[in-house]
Amino acid sequence: MLDDKIRNDFPFFKNNQLIYLDNAATTQKPQIVIDRMADDYTNHSFNVHRSNYMAAQRTTDAYEKVRTTVSDFIGSPSAKSIVFTKSTTDGINIVANGYFAHQLQPGDEIVVAISEHHSNLLPWQRLTEKCDAHLRYIELNEHGQLDVQQAQKVINDHTKLVAVAAVSNVLGNLNPIEQLAKIAHQHNAEILIDAAQWVPDMPVNISAFNPDWLVFSGHKMLAPTGIGVLYGKPDLLEKIEPTAVGGDMVTSVDRNHFKAQPIPIRLEAGTPNVMGVLGLGAALDYLNTLDMHMVQKRCQFLGQFMYDKLSALDGVVVYGNPIRDTGIVTFNVEGVHAHDVASALDLRGIAVRAGYHCAEPLMQALHTNATVRASAYFYNTQDEISQLVKAVKATKEFFTSYGH
Repeated sequence: MLDDKIRNDFPFFKNNQLIYLDNAATTQKPQIVIDRMADDYTNHSFNVHRSNYMAAQRTTDAYEKVRTTVSDFIGSPSAKSIVFTKSTTDGINIVANGYFAHQLQPGDEIVVAISEHHSNLLPWQRLTEKCDAHLRYIELNEHGQLDVQQAQKVINDHTKLVAVAAVSNVLGNLNPIEQLAKIAHQHNAEILIDAAQWVPDMPVNISAFNPDWLVFSGHKMLAPTGIGVLYGKPDLLEKIEPTAVGGDMVTSVDRNHFKAQPIPIRLEAGTPNVMGVLGLGAALDYLNTLDMHMVQKRCQFLGQFMYDKLSALDGVVVYGNPIRDTGIVTFNVEGVHAHDVASALDLRGIAVRAGYHCAEPLMQALHTNATVRASAYFYNTQDEISQLVKAVKATKEFFTSYGH
């Protein structure tokens, strides 16, 4: 188990008394990331892939080294499969608009989970409508997990893509992605994994289940905002029609035509988020010093402790499987709107999120209009979770007495 002293690596916790339990939205940054970016902005602020002088070439080399670091971190067989994007959302839209928009035919089907974040739903809603294709859903079973038996019926020979999150950003469940990948590939369908909540929390080796596409964001794993990753099998990346064209993604241009660079550069038009990429590299260097198995155990422990303590409170409904996979726990206080609960917790110095969590169809499936989500990361402490539980209990008692 990671030591609570790990918090000393994060200046946020030295300068703030806030109990931060909104890590599924974004994580705090360790000093090593802040220092690395400050140094890069101060001493290495050059564009990449363009200039011949040595200082700029060193920045380009550092940028490309991060591509290899990312590839190794997720177990990709080749760094050429790694495309830098703005975010998870951006990566999904590149696949939707640059690839499937040219592959999908009338009558084809795309399968998503009812628990998907809007980022992995809206692009497919729009695309299936535009292409006269069909969108189908994997539902939840009685334990609040994706129903694999129902998925076997929904995924069929008309399915062209299964798009599913590895970890639900609301329920915190680790979804059965290996089984879903196997089912998809049995029907010659591709699978896209939204790994935004997965890659930060546990070891990832994509060779274990051979996904066709995988996307995630840096800011949920200690890196800056504005940087994301798209992994794609090289033969599929080759088929993407770039959704943006312009500087750096070409080898030659005449009056009427241009010739694109090889992958992945052809998919990174314009000046990239150089400092974001370098910050991502620093974040991965830091995570590699911790051992992702230890990060996973820490997050599971905190999530399980939180789930058990909140479930024991009268008048508190906790969603998802009782056996926790991550530090994400979503709940409601009976008779109190989720926004009121979050506001009450804020007054006690506890930061959580309340609302739809960009997963409105899931809220409908759970028969609620909103929930409260507390999400712990490895730097959170058991004492912070205890303070959350105490504050939820006090909030329930306050609103109950106020109501009477």
